[in-house]
Amino acid sequence: MTPGEPITLTCAPITAVVRRSTVDLRATARAALHDLQVAITGSASTVASTPEGRPYLPDRPDLGVSIAHDGDLVAAAVGVGVRVGIDVQVPTRAGAGMLRRCCPPATRVALAALDDEHRDHELARIWAVQEACVKAQGTGLAGRPWRIPVHIGQHDGRWHEHHWHSIDAGVGAPVSIAHGTHRERDPR
Repeated sequence: MTPGEPITLTCAPITAVVRRSTVDLRATARAALHDLQVAITGSASTVASTPEGRPYLPDRPDLGVSIAHDGDLVAAAVGVGVRVGIDVQVPTRAGAGMLRRCCPPATRVALAALDDEHRDHELARIWAVQEACVKAQGTGLAGRPWRIPVHIGQHDGRWHEHHWHSIDAGVGAPVSIAHGTHRERDPR
């Protein structure tokens, strides 16, 4: 990976979204990130965290990294030259408060027309996209993810300078990844 290479983004839901037993989810997510770094670069750097909890690689400022966990799933992403965000959300019964927080009125109406299983899956997908975007932005929940527009059935989009993708990783839960269009800066 040298300057001038095209920006590439790698997501780890196929190889590093793993089911856990009693292992700590954060440690499992960091292990997935380690494996993904090795697969991409041939080696792994120590993972550090900003005071806000965002992971970064002090020895590799050219790599943007993100981890996520929910239920018994973890996900990791590494972006070369870009800031990345990843999220995985296990579908659960959607309460009215969550619907109000994540979705504008038109989307809430459309979700209400779906059967329970599809509604819960779509809301989990919408929330995963929103979380991935604010992680890529570096703001987390302070970035007010619920204000990011995501439509039912929309699997790719753009929010500000971030591109996002919602994928089926074969784990029964939506996995979404977002990446910026600019070079990664030291997140500290």
